Amino acid sequence: MGIPAIKARVDSGAKTSSIQATNIKVYNKGAQEWVKFEVNPLQENRSIAIECDARLIDRRMVKSSSGISEERLVVKTPVALGHDTFGIELTLANRDTMEFRMLLGREALTNRYMVNPADSYAIQDFKEEELNSIYAPYFKEKTGLKIALLASNPELYSNKRLVEAAEARGHEIVFLNVELAYMKLDARSPEIRYRGGNILNEFDAVIPRIKPSVTFYGCALIRQFDNLGVYCQNSAEAIAQSRDKLFASQLFSKNDIHIPITGFAKSPMDTKDLIRMVNGAPLIIKLLESTQGKGVVLAETNKAAESVINAFKSVNTNILVQEFIKEANGQDIRCFVVNGKVVASMQRQAEKGEFRANIHQGGKASIIKITQEERKLALKAAKVLNLAVAGVDIIRSNKGPLLLEVNSSPGLEGIENATGQDIANSMIMAIEKKLKFSSLA
Repeated sequence: MGIPAIKARVDSGAKTSSIQATNIKVYNKGAQEWVKFEVNPLQENRSIAIECDARLIDRRMVKSSSGISEERLVVKTPVALGHDTFGIELTLANRDTMEFRMLLGREALTNRYMVNPADSYAIQDFKEEELNSIYAPYFKEKTGLKIALLASNPELYSNKRLVEAAEARGHEIVFLNVELAYMKLDARSPEIRYRGGNILNEFDAVIPRIKPSVTFYGCALIRQFDNLGVYCQNSAEAIAQSRDKLFASQLFSKNDIHIPITGFAKSPMDTKDLIRMVNGAPLIIKLLESTQGKGVVLAETNKAAESVINAFKSVNTNILVQEFIKEANGQDIRCFVVNGKVVASMQRQAEKGEFRANIHQGGKASIIKITQEERKLALKAAKVLNLAVAGVDIIRSNKGPLLLEVNSSPGLEGIENATGQDIANSMIMAIEKKLKFSSLA
């Protein structure tokens, strides 16, 4: 397969050997099925990818260590171990998060070797200098930035677009799952490691796309990257502030940013006055941790509002009560802000019978020309929260534009499709500008 050297784990508990493979494509060569795939043989250097081509000899159901069965493609290849070379079968597997890029199963070991579980690399080991020498032709000269995309799901539209945009501008971008990274807190040598023990120490920038359920841990990681001198496009403090709807509302009020009248209380005894304070029903009740329109309720009458508020309070859930802007007719505006500039704006229209205009709640998006006042409001809101990238939601009212909320990980799909703007590219260019990097792309 043209792979000079690879670290393998001897695993007599596994029947078939396997190798880490990505970009797997099955194709026909004459009457036979063949498979193309890429192997990243060095755990510490994902930029080295060796293209492999082999005849497909089987498809097998394999149970992973976590007990999940999946179909794997099987190929055959000669392998050299010490002075011996022999043919083995390999299943193509996603071992990207594993410490070893290859696993040597018992079919490869039987009648050839005895295994001493107390020993390692008994037949053959490569020193770092040897590996560097073997792989020297594969090392690419660094021409761009090395960017980490810190998120949870690589298949999301927004994450795929950011990877495409970074690569198109000549940068290396690596997807890091927030929950698979961990850190070492130490004054002399602080570190961030990734599953399997990789030390993450070569990044120029991090794009945080933290989902709400991992805000606390994600922000801790971003602070650690910041401590290591890595530029984070949105800081941990800015993300935490934007996620705390009560704190954000207080910051907006303090900075003369107009929002719908909002109330917050602890005691159920004051529910009636709380409702009166925001001009009575209909009114909006929001969970402080809500996102994408989830945890947001419209109470049509004062009695319904009392019931919902008291129900939330009975389970010790913090809520905001907010006036309902009837004249908005289920419409709001999403402004996408990047480095102090509104790069795109869309109008979202709620489905019939629905008051939430969020795309995730079935809202329809269309391009809109915003007013100068709305532009200023969007920029000021992002600046108050110190967000370099922000989705700012605005509603048009009889009192003028009002700020609804600010999202620190705004989705790209709805707004790119509605406006035709390449927002992912704008985000990558903003990183280049911040790091004073001149791209030739």
